[in-house]
Amino acid sequence: MLPHVDDFLLNLQANKYSPETTYSYERDLNVFGNFLTESNIKFAEVDKRAITYFKAYLVSRDRKTASQARQSEKQLDSRSINRMLSALRGYLRYLIDIDYPCPVPPEAVKLTKAGKKHPQVAELGDLQRLIEAPSSLEANPRTVLRNRAMLEVLFATGMRISELCGLNRSQIDDTGRIFITGKGRKQRFVYLTQRAREHLDAYLATRKDDCTALFIPYAGRNVASLKRRISTNYLQDRIKRYREKLRINVPTSAHSLRHGFATYLAEEGANPAALQILLGHESLDTTTRYVHASDKYAEETHRKYHPLAKPE
Repeated sequence: MLPHVDDFLLNLQANKYSPETTYSYERDLNVFGNFLTESNIKFAEVDKRAITYFKAYLVSRDRKTASQARQSEKQLDSRSINRMLSALRGYLRYLIDIDYPCPVPPEAVKLTKAGKKHPQVAELGDLQRLIEAPSSLEANPRTVLRNRAMLEVLFATGMRISELCGLNRSQIDDTGRIFITGKGRKQRFVYLTQRAREHLDAYLATRKDDCTALFIPYAGRNVASLKRRISTNYLQDRIKRYREKLRINVPTSAHSLRHGFATYLAEEGANPAALQILLGHESLDTTTRYVHASDKYAEETHRKYHPLAKPE
């Protein structure tokens, strides 16, 4: 185990980092701990060369998963590698702040160059079919209403799946505004469409419990489960099933609905700065990574605006 790692994680909790974020730091630091154990390197002996070896280890398929249970089955992409390196940076920075021994400065952990992927987002019609899928693909009436409401809210607001599953009833006001705290404890308003509000109201009309969570599981309910809320894994799995049954060939997830929200608002002329606020991004550069025109829109724009588009 890395020295003082429990203190570091406790410090994250004390600074109101979400349980999911704290767990991610713990998991990523476990990978670094696994590397040191396998390489027979003591933490006090970590230097710039060891950091370089660690980066090569992350690229390799020979690395162990965070639990050390088995070797990894796939190669990490640049974003995942940089996430782990950032976790290590944060840990080293904490050691210095608390005046604990730190063998290497955080600045020595250089991030990798992230390759740019061609962004993909399903056609608006396919996203709409996905959102409406619970109405035809779920058998339980209550599940239909809940899952349809979740997808409607997700696409109407552009919020993250973790933000959706963490919602409480009290966060929605009478106008359809939702006040949320996102990544980095950044607070913002997001807004329901009239359509999403109608589906949410239909779902809430079936609720006869006192649970504060907006979306709750139904299977195996008892007194203890009233304190539970729907899991992100459940919603991701349902979206995957809907996509497969609808034969939507573009990879589509909960994040794809957020991505589609930004893309199609941008195509309608939404201001990037406004989208930055709605998405909860710290930097406009981050927003431009998510907000792109679909291939179809890019093709139409090219045909419409290219100065030599018309034949002679």
